[in-house]
Amino acid sequence: MSTESLNRTSDVAKDPSLVINTRVNVDVLKQRIIDQKKKDKFKRTIIFSTVCVSLGALTLLAN
Repeated sequence: MSTESLNRTSDVAKDPSLVINTRVNVDVLKQRIIDQKKKDKFKRTIIFSTVCVSLGALTLLAN
């Protein structure tokens, strides 16, 4: 545990008005995860395609 988290906890214990009641929308969090996975998949596809095209170009140049 870091000292920072302990300090925040002790501050809340001293002043209960620092506690904020929030609701987490799980659907929004799931959508963010799905969007991040899509971005990661797109990046991997671009990198893989670039490597394949580069190898193909090198093969053609070598002949």
